[in-house]
Amino acid sequence: MKIKIGTRGSKLALWQAYYVRDRLAKDGIDSEIITIETKGDKILDVTISKIGSKGVFTEEIEEQLQSGHIDIAVHSAKDMPSSLPKGFELIAFSEREKAHDVLVSHKTIDLNQKDLVLGTSSTRRIAFLQKHFPHVKTVAVRGNLQTRINKMKDGVCDALWLAYAGAHRMEYDDMIVHEFDEKEFVPAVGQGSIAIEVFENISEDKKIAVRKAINNVEAETCLIAERSFLAVMNGGCSIPVFGRAFIEHEALTLRGGIISLDGQTQVSKTCSCTLNAASKAGQTLAEYVLDHGGKEILDEIRKQQAID
Repeated sequence: MKIKIGTRGSKLALWQAYYVRDRLAKDGIDSEIITIETKGDKILDVTISKIGSKGVFTEEIEEQLQSGHIDIAVHSAKDMPSSLPKGFELIAFSEREKAHDVLVSHKTIDLNQKDLVLGTSSTRRIAFLQKHFPHVKTVAVRGNLQTRINKMKDGVCDALWLAYAGAHRMEYDDMIVHEFDEKEFVPAVGQGSIAIEVFENISEDKKIAVRKAINNVEAETCLIAERSFLAVMNGGCSIPVFGRAFIEHEALTLRGGIISLDGQTQVSKTCSCTLNAASKAGQTLAEYVLDHGGKEILDEIRKQQAID
């Protein structure tokens, strides 16, 4: 058996692909890594939210899955749209890295500094910044992590706002100058985990082998809850929706919500459930958020984005 692994070509995406390759090798499965350029990799002069909220980093890879050119696709779970095209499914989630956000810089950063400029194109991060540090400016800095760090050093911004997982996997721990509390700055759904996507034409033997080698049951349970929440919220890259689940004492706790683009209004809630009720918990939480002001925030965001 040989598994053809599809991935984006950045160093971070390849790190994830090599991680999957190594896990497969431990189970005696041969594999081959095939790099694919996506729309999100090609268009670097605008923010992700302006390219489109769905399939920015997945569409071209899914075409290769459907054609059978690759067997599995390796993604950052946070890049996956809330719903997948017909015939596609996520069959495994890797053990999760720490899910919080960090600031990476080559100099000391003070968030109370009046002229501070942070590099991010995430609507979620910008909205949280508007709420907690409204004086801080942001600039969209696109490209792979190495490119963004070089732009920062060239003076485009003072620091980059990133997921800890990416900074850690690229060994930039010594450049982390601030770590955000994930209870206040709740991360994106799926942040810190690697997702494996397949198309329905994959053989059952390969599907079973991949899932056995890669899937982490605890991470999967958390991601089921988070993605269920995201699906009802109908959130994408352009919507500041957030969600984080964790397991403690045989119970799952899920915190999720939405924040307005100006950071002035936030609707969120935390709930707990048994491990076998993860999907239902996500749906119920999303319905609560939408019914308690989230729908109005969502409508206003979409109205603003239509004008833009």
